[in-house]
Amino acid sequence: MSGQTPKVNSKEVGLEIGLLLARFFVNSEDLHFGYWPDGSPTGFLTFPEAQERHSNLIFENIPEGTKTLLDVGAGSGNLAKKLSDRGYRVDCVSPSSFLSDAIESKLPAESTLYRSTLEDLQTEKSYDLILFSESFQYVKLQQGIAQCERFLNDGGHLLICDFFRLNVGERSPLRGGKKLDNFLKTISEFPFRLETDIDITKETAPTIGILDQFLTEFLEPASSLTGKYLSSNYPLIASLLKWKMRKRLAKIRRVYLSGNITAESFIKHKSYRLFLYAKNSS
Repeated sequence: MSGQTPKVNSKEVGLEIGLLLARFFVNSEDLHFGYWPDGSPTGFLTFPEAQERHSNLIFENIPEGTKTLLDVGAGSGNLAKKLSDRGYRVDCVSPSSFLSDAIESKLPAESTLYRSTLEDLQTEKSYDLILFSESFQYVKLQQGIAQCERFLNDGGHLLICDFFRLNVGERSPLRGGKKLDNFLKTISEFPFRLETDIDITKETAPTIGILDQFLTEFLEPASSLTGKYLSSNYPLIASLLKWKMRKRLAKIRRVYLSGNITAESFIKHKSYRLFLYAKNSS
């Protein structure tokens, strides 16, 4: 119906909240995991430095000769800005209105921001490299890879840095990620050749430990105090909110405040990989 306000996507809201929290707590514009190689100190205050190492890992694996690059998802645009500062010609794809504004503010004038999903993207351009930094989990598998084949130059590369789900016989408390076996099977049906496969699951898992600490030491006490305040001062409104949002609140408590989202659980259920594929020449 015309005039209706469109529903807000919960994933988009989550990314926007993540950016606001990163800006406030650690003065960071990055939305991706941190990377802690063996011996690196972990903890909340090390997070910005670990995110920088994560970005550098991506930079180190961009093949020589790459000039044009399409950043799919693009987060807040911070990685695209760093790539542009390194001399790459970077375009971005982002369906998020809030994050797209943040991306556009960081891109140089010669860059193009496509306010679209990858699946719906239409352009005559082609690229030397298509990059997914924790955005591959949000694309439709078959369609997404087909679009990468379409927009990559012959001999171009597809770089995916993201976590995948493992088949371990039980459900992970942390949602997200394509099934690794499905991904490997699907991409084998396209003209891509694997050049690099780096498993960084253990090196990225401290991110989940920091998230768990934030949830248990800040979010849970804060939500409890808010509930007590509302019940004490506005009991009718508090009761109405609890009833109206009972299913949503139960899900939040079950998923995020259960104490099951830990670094150990992440290592058991997920595989965080950096994949670099070359597109075969036609």
